[in-house]
Amino acid sequence: MRVGIDLGDHPAEIGGGYTFTNEIFWSLLKLRSETRHEFIIFHRTKEPPQGISAEHIQYISLYRSPIQRLVSRASRISKKIIHKVRRSRNQLHVTDWVQRIVFSSGVEIMWNLTPFTCITMEIPYITVVWDLQHRLQPYFPEVSAEGSWSWRETNFADLCRRASVIIAGTEAGKAQIEYFYQVPGNRIRILPHPTPSFALDAPSGDGAEVLNKYSIPEGYLFYPAQFWPHKNHAGLLLAAELLRDEYNLVFPLVFAGSDRGNYEHIRELADLLDLSAQVYLLGFVPQEDLISLYRKAFALTYVTFFGPENLPPLEAFALGCPVIASNVEGAQEQLGDAAVLVDPKDPREIAFAVKALHDDVTWRQTLIQRGLKRARRFTGEDFVNGTLSVLDDFELVRRCWSNKKLYHQIR
Repeated sequence: MRVGIDLGDHPAEIGGGYTFTNEIFWSLLKLRSETRHEFIIFHRTKEPPQGISAEHIQYISLYRSPIQRLVSRASRISKKIIHKVRRSRNQLHVTDWVQRIVFSSGVEIMWNLTPFTCITMEIPYITVVWDLQHRLQPYFPEVSAEGSWSWRETNFADLCRRASVIIAGTEAGKAQIEYFYQVPGNRIRILPHPTPSFALDAPSGDGAEVLNKYSIPEGYLFYPAQFWPHKNHAGLLLAAELLRDEYNLVFPLVFAGSDRGNYEHIRELADLLDLSAQVYLLGFVPQEDLISLYRKAFALTYVTFFGPENLPPLEAFALGCPVIASNVEGAQEQLGDAAVLVDPKDPREIAFAVKALHDDVTWRQTLIQRGLKRARRFTGEDFVNGTLSVLDDFELVRRCWSNKKLYHQIR
């Protein structure tokens, strides 16, 4: 089949979404010669990514200059007013010119690398769904405020119900899709998040230069997460206060991640708890620095409220960093016995987990060894091979019709 992939335009600063899509894309390039399917990459930048000119891979640009986008937007608004066109509220709706490009390319199925990138629903598509937290925890502002809840609900309702195949990472995630959107289970395939290759194949090094770069002492608790409320930096600060006041243990806290509106709240809370001297706010850091930051940490403390999967624990596993993570639904499936799971609502439980690793060196080393093993359980290539299997199976159905009628309609 001819398979279309929209790379989108995701900067590294978005965090896990960028890491995930980048991992899948480069793994696909490695395996391109092992499948009969042809891949068409739609990109939204001026130039395609390096390494894309290869057998079974071609690219088509969807780039438009700022002026072109402005003219296109004005045209759509005018058309909407004059003809009173009833448009779907779905944010995934794209303009006719994009659909014309897709249909004229002969794409038979789209493979959406993220749940927020869908060029068209007029031809079959495979999509990944990472989480449905707007349904499970609608009180967090990042999934509810300023219309976010309605946008997400419209997005996921259409995306899930119309998908030919949905890829979920865990049984917990699959069950949530079935429950909230009544999608039959036979249309959902489980493929776990892959451990990023930048962590699996990281070059050796002691990391001292990175600590010097950021002026960080050794033996810190590491939390690489953007400053969203659901990331629960506040819970980790409260745990650090308990460690200091009740156990006389002072751990530096190293936070790495972009500000998504909650940075000032966390900084003020650190001041209030008299923790500012031991808190290091690095902002966004590049992947090459993350490697050393994981390796030199006492532990990863990933105490988010969201799941069912998260990438940083897998990165930590691969880089020999013991993991303390939230016991959210799906975490046991993803992390197994290689992490200490804690209640993210309970700072005392977080603090006790840190103290247990501090007091028991053997236990800490056991977690490191378990993590190194679990990190290699599922890679980007495994994820791509799983999706190729889905494509092989769907091809038996897709051969029954062509895109010609749709293409003529949209012209």
